[in-house]
Amino acid sequence: MDKRSFLRTASLVGLGLSVGWESLAREFESVADRSAVSLASDEDFWKKIREQYLLKPDYINLENGYYNFIPQPTLERYIQHIREVNYQGSYYMRTVQWDNKKKVAAKLAAIAGCGADELIITRNTTESLDLVIAGQTWQPGEEAVMAIQDYGAMLDMFDQVAERYGVVLKKISVPNHPQSDDEIVSLYEQAITPKTKLLMVCHMINITGQILPIRKISDMAHAKGVKVMVDGAHAFAHIQYKISELNCDYYGTSLHKWMSVPLGAGFLYVRKGEAPNLWPLLGDRTKKEDIYRLNHTGTHPCATDLAIGDAIDYFNMIGADKKEARLRFLKDYWTSRVKDNPKIILNTPLSSSRSCGIANVGIEGMTPGMLGKRLHEEHRVYTVPIDYANVHGCRITPNVYTTTTELDKFVSALHQLTN
Repeated sequence: MDKRSFLRTASLVGLGLSVGWESLAREFESVADRSAVSLASDEDFWKKIREQYLLKPDYINLENGYYNFIPQPTLERYIQHIREVNYQGSYYMRTVQWDNKKKVAAKLAAIAGCGADELIITRNTTESLDLVIAGQTWQPGEEAVMAIQDYGAMLDMFDQVAERYGVVLKKISVPNHPQSDDEIVSLYEQAITPKTKLLMVCHMINITGQILPIRKISDMAHAKGVKVMVDGAHAFAHIQYKISELNCDYYGTSLHKWMSVPLGAGFLYVRKGEAPNLWPLLGDRTKKEDIYRLNHTGTHPCATDLAIGDAIDYFNMIGADKKEARLRFLKDYWTSRVKDNPKIILNTPLSSSRSCGIANVGIEGMTPGMLGKRLHEEHRVYTVPIDYANVHGCRITPNVYTTTTELDKFVSALHQLTN
């Protein structure tokens, strides 16, 4: 197969139609005229979407935040990509590999709301943001601002640059139930000094699901001459937004979470003009002005890059508005049934502007570890315990395949465990 033929057949649209793809498209076409809100509670419809997933029957999985299962149509296309790249071997790697990766990156940029020359594909959020943290030209005494609720891998990288370059770290604590956006913005603002160089903030806090007012924080920080780096690991393909509207300088996310791409995919956004200010993790001779200078990874499993395009197609079939509405409906469904139990503690603000599909729940007098253990062993519900940074409970992350019947069992389990 020559280069032109391979590009035509394999670059973005997948190698032929996969099992379930056409039937799924028909399902969404049948509800195209319905509003996202009305469809969110239609259990018959979402059960049809559930059929696109191969689910382990041993437990109810409410831990999709680490890694979202790949629906079978996307998985089949991914397998086809692996076979074709293996069939092409070095020919693929030396001819079309980077052309395809750039085309997929452009497709990502279109739904992320940024320029194609501002986004590169990475392996995950950690790689994306660690590249920014370690890529700064730090001077002794310069400061960085972050929250104790931020993801551990990025906090570890900040610890490393602090030890290596003498950077001063200023850490705030985001309240689980803030009174207003101004309260949150003020916490970050009070930590900034004339020596502050970089501020890191979560778009959606991974341990609670709380959505933070990124645009307001970015505007405040920029007014003080501080660059803003956003951890969007749980926001992308979960809630609707455009990166261009956030006014941040850097944005990193993982695609194997809410976009349901195979493991090992993410992206990094770097505002146009900022790429020359970053050192790449791996040496590269590309011009400093070119963001692809930051994208040198060596040989990697490039079939995953192709699968990103398929996952985007799947996401677009569902519709960003319909997916967000369904995820928020599921969170509202179970939280509304436990919030009045005095022994149940919700560590997530429930208003639609402050959370979507993720919430964190605890039980008075029970450690998160014990709660997670009993949910799994006694009630066959799998979650992840969180017990740090003022958050003590289990993170609950349903997905579009989750049913209200499953959530009813989870709710019943919580009430039983309070007795």
